[in-house]
Amino acid sequence: MAQVNIAKMKGPIDSPIMADFVANLEIINALAEIHEGFVWRLKGEGDNATAIKVFDDGFLIINMSVWKNMKSLSDYVYKSMHLEILRRKGEWFEKMDKMHFALWQIEECHIPTPEEAKERLEFLQLNGESDFAFGFKRKIWAN
Repeated sequence: MAQVNIAKMKGPIDSPIMADFVANLEIINALAEIHEGFVWRLKGEGDNATAIKVFDDGFLIINMSVWKNMKSLSDYVYKSMHLEILRRKGEWFEKMDKMHFALWQIEECHIPTPEEAKERLEFLQLNGESDFAFGFKRKIWAN
């Protein structure tokens, strides 16, 4: 199971408004990596994905990861310390008008690219949920 989420920062990554978010990145990423069902996450400079530019807007950052199944990802997002950070997203990120999160099933051992993630996210924004791209609300909680 692959996931992508994007967020529009309220300021540059090295600005005071983003400082607490940046201070928590290492902890949250490490927590993901030890969480049951974690397979892979996108990394760039600084062992996170904040420096990877996929969009023309320099304030848009991307996060991608691969999980064994949706339950593992959901447990990490909603039943770990990650939830505390998620609840604070309004401190660091603008409210997005468009869909900013997408999931899709992948073959075992496939590592998705940012371009693939961008395609899935754009498809979801234009067409809604399908087998090609969907959100957490879609009930396919199988392996």
